Amino acid sequence: MRNIILSIIGIVLIVGSFFIAKRLIDNKKKPKPVPEKVVKTIFTDTVQNGTVQIVIPANGSLVAKRRVELYAEVQGVFRTSGKLFKPGQEYNQGENLIRIDAAEYYASVQSSKSNLYNSIAAIMPDLRLDFPEVFPKWQAYLNGFDLNKSTPKLPEMTSEKENYFITGRGIVSNYYNVKNLEQRLAKYNIRAPFKGILTEALATEGSLIRSGQKLGEFIDPTSYEMEVALSKTYASLLNVGETVKLNNLDNTEEFTGVISRVNGSIDATTQTIIAFIEVNDKSLKEGLYLEAKLNAKSESDAIEIDRNLVLEGNQIYVVRDSILDVMDVKPVYFSDSKVVLKNVPNGSIILAKPVPGAYAGMLVKAFVDENDEQPISEEKEEINKDAVTKSKKAK
Repeated sequence: MRNIILSIIGIVLIVGSFFIAKRLIDNKKKPKPVPEKVVKTIFTDTVQNGTVQIVIPANGSLVAKRRVELYAEVQGVFRTSGKLFKPGQEYNQGENLIRIDAAEYYASVQSSKSNLYNSIAAIMPDLRLDFPEVFPKWQAYLNGFDLNKSTPKLPEMTSEKENYFITGRGIVSNYYNVKNLEQRLAKYNIRAPFKGILTEALATEGSLIRSGQKLGEFIDPTSYEMEVALSKTYASLLNVGETVKLNNLDNTEEFTGVISRVNGSIDATTQTIIAFIEVNDKSLKEGLYLEAKLNAKSESDAIEIDRNLVLEGNQIYVVRDSILDVMDVKPVYFSDSKVVLKNVPNGSIILAKPVPGAYAGMLVKAFVDENDEQPISEEKEEINKDAVTKSKKAK
């Protein structure tokens, strides 16, 4: 009996193992799931060729068009004047910028002028006797001679004898010696050559000024120039007098400038040409960094797209029957972020934004913004409701 039970149990285990093994084998033979086709949603744009204005970007800092570096040509003590010699101080044209003590030198100039006067006065008796015809003009010269004013020009000598007589007495040499001293005396006062502002002051009142010492800088704050370096390919496109748009780095302010000068030579090392843009605005300051946009030329039958949409080999992606394809194009100008293309047919559908992992043959569909669909306005909806109600009443 025991053997029979064990035999039955063994048979059941064998049959059960058979069915379990078969089930496992059948599960392995299940068909693999077919991957669904993924359709990428893209942003597209329809090509419409037109005239594209090529704008050359450039940048630089402003420099005052009229600026003067102040240097001392004489030595002396810096004396106070009507205004403090400090940065930011404004001066009118002809106003004293710097006044150096010239008391000692002024005395020597007056001494030389007095010697000249005495020399002329000493020859007056001889002129009366030997040259009575020229005596009146020399007498008038002495009468108009003022030691406190600039030395007047000597009378014109009309004869050779008069010239020899006056020159032989040392009158001419004394005269030019006095004029030389007067010219040097004028250098003790440095005056403003134009209305402007002091931007740098390297000396203070009471300090000793030495000859050749730099004292500061003086500029005209109403007119500035910006120097920009452009590629040599644009040398023929730059015209003096052309208007240029300028803006600051934050794009919060815009200014209008004019190309005032273009350098006649190209830098051999950088192969660039220098252009100078003049801009006049009271709100500008020297050293301000600006960006310029120069209108180079207009390209007809062209389009402008983002630079990162252009593939290697001068190709772009186009959409044909919901499939991506590539098209050869002709780039005519590259900027930092844009590119101008030609040979793109009108009506072609191109990518408006880059697609990661894009390839020729990819299935795509254009993105449709729900806001682009024109919804029925509330007013029209009420009108429609009223019309339906009236029609029902009529029935």
